[in-house]
Amino acid sequence: MRKNIRFCVLFFAIVALTSVAGFAQSGNDQPSAAPAVPAPQIGPQANQQKTPSDQDILKKEQSQRILGVVPQFSVTSRQDAPPLTKKQKFTLFVKTATDPFTFIAAGLQAGIGQASDSHAGYGQGAEGYGKRYGAALADSTTSNFFANFAYPVLFKADPRYFRKGEGTIKRRFAYSLEQEFVCHTDKGKRMFNFSNVLGAFTSGGISNAYYPPEDRGFELTVQNSAISLAWGSLGGLIDEFWPDIDRKLFHKKSKNTVSAPAQH
Repeated sequence: MRKNIRFCVLFFAIVALTSVAGFAQSGNDQPSAAPAVPAPQIGPQANQQKTPSDQDILKKEQSQRILGVVPQFSVTSRQDAPPLTKKQKFTLFVKTATDPFTFIAAGLQAGIGQASDSHAGYGQGAEGYGKRYGAALADSTTSNFFANFAYPVLFKADPRYFRKGEGTIKRRFAYSLEQEFVCHTDKGKRMFNFSNVLGAFTSGGISNAYYPPEDRGFELTVQNSAISLAWGSLGGLIDEFWPDIDRKLFHKKSKNTVSAPAQH
């Protein structure tokens, strides 16, 4: 998960470190005001209120975006969220793979690679850019397929990031990095995140089929896998702290935090 936002994670990480620091300071100085509790309604209007179903909440979660652009389809703020079915895991993969931002990200990554002449065997010009674009898109798609669908189905794991949303900054920071290597299972337990780790190495191995011959080999596999996991860990920081940053910068309740249905 979160493999399609590599080129912008560093930017958001910088924003996170500065904004969350301010958020933590202001949060320690002043306790947050308790939200107003509406008075209970008596009569016909009380029966008209509809509690959102788990399916409604999942649909809303899979429409989340940072600044209305960067998708956060695999992020949930519900620690007890129902597990995804095989069909829902496949839908998550397809939704991410076909999102316009995925293609834009690949284009920017290819542009950066072209400018730095990385993987020089691709050459320069339109042909070189096209090869780099294809490689970037293939990296994103294969990583997404194995980390969000294939391995989660095989290991009965949940590919989503489960946002903690509370506690100290230090605890949440450590928790967000941990999520790249520890995941929720379909039975609500925790286990080593084989989906992310094996997904990264599988994608890295497949990349040997389309990277320049002089760059192929075990070193390329390990390098691409390590980069994928590192960016995934940084992406976890964004997933965890973006709602806080959003509130700090725009002084409004983040639309990215989706609440669980009320328990009766």
